[in-house]
Amino acid sequence: MRVDEETIRNRSTDAVFDRGETYRKEGRIQQLDRFENLVTAAVSGSKLYDVTIKFGGRSLDTKCTCPYDGSGDCKHVVAVLLDIAAGPPEDESKGVEEVLDDVSADDLRGFVRDVLAEHAELRERFLAQFGDDHKSVEKYREEIAQLFEQHADPVVFEAIDFSRFFDIAEQYRDRDRNLAAATVYQAIFEEVDEKSNWIDGAYNHYAKTIQTALDGYADCVLATDPTPEEFDTYAGVLERRATTEPPINDEQFWRALDDLEERYEQ
Repeated sequence: MRVDEETIRNRSTDAVFDRGETYRKEGRIQQLDRFENLVTAAVSGSKLYDVTIKFGGRSLDTKCTCPYDGSGDCKHVVAVLLDIAAGPPEDESKGVEEVLDDVSADDLRGFVRDVLAEHAELRERFLAQFGDDHKSVEKYREEIAQLFEQHADPVVFEAIDFSRFFDIAEQYRDRDRNLAAATVYQAIFEEVDEKSNWIDGAYNHYAKTIQTALDGYADCVLATDPTPEEFDTYAGVLERRATTEPPINDEQFWRALDDLEERYEQ
């Protein structure tokens, strides 16, 4: 787990780097943990933001729940990367592995049940990873709509974090449950599109969210090798969004539909 100041500077603008450096010096990193190549942290700004950094060889995958919508990493990520560069945090995975080797199956099962009972999001991820059923588009849309309601004051100015839903979709895809993943992607792009008139800031974030969901939806649909009749049903989902009033994101949906049809014909 190596990262240096030059790499961090190259991943951010000069102004953001300076702010991140200041944040670290001010002690705004409230918590920083490492499990193998994954680092999670909490950094205080106007409120507490969650930072996730995954190291993969020479690559870095960074996420933050802040509304930053500019180029490169945000100041919260920069602050955490600088802290890692100064001294990588202790890897807690070794201690966990040692305990796992000693704990009984019954005790482990009881612990998992208790944790899943207390944490709905973990329960959802657990079921996506190991269960056979999945929620409907409508159910996922209800949960996404709740996020908009929580952030509206009276409109939404900041970037809402949808990573939980994308993570669930990825878990389905890892198990080759492409239609279940497509359900999640569909819920994301439909509800974000539906709530576009609530948005008054971080526009690029929401455009990227819709596009990522559209790309995932198309990949999952094509992975099922659909019949022409099935394809028409899946393509119809995009066409309905493209013709929904008011036509805020219609061009994005028309492009996605054209791309899906072209890929299917190939």
